[in-house]
Amino acid sequence: MLEVANLHAYYDKSHILHGVDMHIQKSEIVALLGRNGTGRSTAVKALMGMVKSTGSIRFKDEEIGGLRTFEIAHKGLGYVPESREIFPTLTVRQNLELGIKDPKKQTRWTVDDMYRLFPRLRERENTPAGVMSGGEQQMLTLCRTLMGDPDLIMIDEPTEGVAPKIVQEIAELLQEIARRGISVFLIEQKLDIALKVCNRLYVMGHGTIVFEGTAAELQDNQPLRQEWLEV
Repeated sequence: MLEVANLHAYYDKSHILHGVDMHIQKSEIVALLGRNGTGRSTAVKALMGMVKSTGSIRFKDEEIGGLRTFEIAHKGLGYVPESREIFPTLTVRQNLELGIKDPKKQTRWTVDDMYRLFPRLRERENTPAGVMSGGEQQMLTLCRTLMGDPDLIMIDEPTEGVAPKIVQEIAELLQEIARRGISVFLIEQKLDIALKVCNRLYVMGHGTIVFEGTAAELQDNQPLRQEWLEV
């Protein structure tokens, strides 16, 4: 589904990513873990064409490195930013409908699916998104991206600053996404949710991948966790 080879990324003259290699298969949930400042968010932005990068990014057997962000999105790569970026003056339903790329196309997701997965969104259907809580806005951003029917969805820090109940709902949604044949690339700091839902995990440190393996392998590698993840 996604193959990344020798990826380097830059902010002006700052060299952030140093030869990153990753891959994600169909229906797989893969996490990218690491402390703040290690380059995790930069990696996702590089995949979306939002920062300058070199190397190979192949999505569904097609090279997408060098394409513009909207072109990459139309190839089927979805992105949920950490900043959420909802439309604050529009209602919940209007935000969801804005996520639809082609109204004539049959997709895997409907507004009713979003309301079933997150009943709170149904309750707030006609509420301006800007007055919702941070957790509710996170739900809305994630669901709006799904309305575009991506084949792979990249989600940056979905559990940051949200209530434990919503964290559980997000974990259940990630598993539902994978069951529908969609790949998930999860950018997280919280080790517990990643260990719970992910098939494989990468750990990033100083702009490079320092670990790739299963949840069990990471759980058993206490020295690596202490060096790269734990405070």
